[in-house]
Amino acid sequence: MSKLPVVSGRDVIKAIAKIGYRVHHQKGSHIHLKKEMPPHSRIVVPDHKELRKGTLRGILRDAGLSVEEFVELL
Repeated sequence: MSKLPVVSGRDVIKAIAKIGYRVHHQKGSHIHLKKEMPPHSRIVVPDHKELRKGTLRGILRDAGLSVEEFVELL
């Protein structure tokens, strides 16, 4: 298993947008993304300068990405 990179919320949004997620709306510092193609899954990404490792792992799990796939998208 690869080591998780240190990334911001905006970096995660840019990477996940490459697999079909788009910004749906924002409430406070949390940005809600929705997948355009079925199944229309949703992901919430905090707009922080640096995401904690557990938070990033949860986002990747919800998006169905491995750490290696995510690093390639960056």
